[in-house]
Amino acid sequence: MEAGRAALRCTFVPCYAPAVMPAVEETDSAPIDLRTIAELPFYMMGRFPKPLTVGRCRGDQIDGISGKAVFERIRDISLGLSALGMAAGDRVAIVSESRPEWIMCDLATLVAGAVTVPIYPTLSAAQIRYILQDSRARLAVVSTLEQLAKLQEERHLLPALEAVVIMDAEAGRAGSAITLQELEVRGHARMTGEWGAGREFREAARRVRPGDLATIIYTSGTTGVPKGVMLTHANLTANLEAGSQVLVLSQDDVALSFLPLSHAFERMVSFIYLFTGVTIIFAESMDTVARDIGAVRPTVVTGVPRVYEKMQTRIVATGEAAPGPRALIFKWSVKAGIAKARAHLTGRTPGAIVSAKAALADRLVFSTIRSRLGGRIRFLVSGSAPLGASVLEFFYAIGLPIVEGYGLTETAPILSVNPPSAPRVGTVGRALPGVELRIAPDGEILARGPNIMVGYFNNPEATAEVLQDGWFATGDIGTLDAEGYLTITDRKKDLLVTSGGKKIAPQPIEHVLKRSLLVAEAVVLGDRRRFATALIVPDFAALERRLQALGRPPGTREELVARPDVMALYQEVVDALNRDLSPFERIKRIALLPSEFTIASGELTPTLKVRRRLVEQRWSERIEALYQD
Repeated sequence: MEAGRAALRCTFVPCYAPAVMPAVEETDSAPIDLRTIAELPFYMMGRFPKPLTVGRCRGDQIDGISGKAVFERIRDISLGLSALGMAAGDRVAIVSESRPEWIMCDLATLVAGAVTVPIYPTLSAAQIRYILQDSRARLAVVSTLEQLAKLQEERHLLPALEAVVIMDAEAGRAGSAITLQELEVRGHARMTGEWGAGREFREAARRVRPGDLATIIYTSGTTGVPKGVMLTHANLTANLEAGSQVLVLSQDDVALSFLPLSHAFERMVSFIYLFTGVTIIFAESMDTVARDIGAVRPTVVTGVPRVYEKMQTRIVATGEAAPGPRALIFKWSVKAGIAKARAHLTGRTPGAIVSAKAALADRLVFSTIRSRLGGRIRFLVSGSAPLGASVLEFFYAIGLPIVEGYGLTETAPILSVNPPSAPRVGTVGRALPGVELRIAPDGEILARGPNIMVGYFNNPEATAEVLQDGWFATGDIGTLDAEGYLTITDRKKDLLVTSGGKKIAPQPIEHVLKRSLLVAEAVVLGDRRRFATALIVPDFAALERRLQALGRPPGTREELVARPDVMALYQEVVDALNRDLSPFERIKRIALLPSEFTIASGELTPTLKVRRRLVEQRWSERIEALYQD
């Protein structure tokens, strides 16, 4: 499950819009002063009535929807949800992969003054049930029969859930659920059958106030217990407008989107896209991104570090596999491009020779690479996890700049952005307009601004821990230099962030592993890695008893941890655990260690807590072996 307390890395490029949007007289169709997200559909329709506003890849085709059709579908969905009983303040959950219907259901909910509760479709049925129970959701929208089955499995424990809508029209009626198509028909019928229904839609948006709750986004936190981050319309619009000042976007841009809209980062980016008139095309799935990028030919792409890592690997593998001189030219070009990129990323001006070599490399190699990626990409957006310096340098070298930033779900989410005209590698940039950053005496990064959440839903204790005198404690350790650049140096709590941007709370998983009589200690790993792994210290006395009972021979500790039959015993423990975890939380590989953690070795504190970083240092070779392909 995603967690908001860990660093959310973002990537942006400069924009020179004024710091404050000029207020003009509001019209029925397009209020310019965006006070709430409820006004966004009217703003979008009034200013960007494009023939293609939102679309989705389907094979080699793009199913597109015009600005007018998007607005009308938002209206019909909103009126249809109201017919099902949705009222201002009600919670409406969305359990879906990213697709146009996600955005339309989200905005339809917000226009009515109701509250959207995004839920990752990768969560288990029990995890979804917890969020629905805690948020007291009255309505839920799901994407597929698979997601509907999860809700139906837990429906008997959800008395507050009154209705379920399924997006896929081909699903037909499934149990008590109705299709989104049926809902829209019902909503549209109100337009033609009830006098004033259209005005009701507009008036509902006008009644929404900036301080009204807009969304509750659940994060797992370091304890593994999900916390609902409460963000108001004012929080979201403040971040939307500030983000629009640093993103150079226009209605001529086309964005390829494939990150989950359940995540605060991609959702905010989608709001910024609609606000600036960008056409949003969703990939058919994460597996089709390489294909879809050629069909969409985007000017903007949002991704996570793992996507760019894979992209870099493919580009390098293709270049180095080229026949004869072409492979040598590729390697030379990469070296030349990185030399210029490093100068730029460290605030230096590259020399004439370095610039000349990079220009030649661009003509020989990099222009072709960009052409194969659609030929129109102006910049890349990377969010949700730290981006490696080598990846950053590579994409700068080939002419696709990536600039890191920082934020959290609790900050709606963007806090800082690296200025593209003066990026600093290793930092996450300067504070966004309207945001204040400071470093607490213990090194923790504190933030204040109009984008800071109002608190955790139904959890005043957790709220009081992180919000004091208007300042939000991020849980991250860092430094601010004289020019205002923020550097993240450590994490106050041990939340793991995979290279795919998924947040994993290791302690609950470790606790379950240690319930087994065979396990003395367990350390879950995966920070900045592709997947989660675990180091396990066997309880050797219990292991010897188990082997004796099975009629298997004993051995030294070093022999035992390497034996396939012993590994199989521990794999059974892990497999049982994995069944109750989301796919991104599951332990993919394990290593058994031949010695216990001790205070003398430094791996345990005097209070017998594991010192994670020392463990990782001591067993670094075994950890690296777990991540070898």
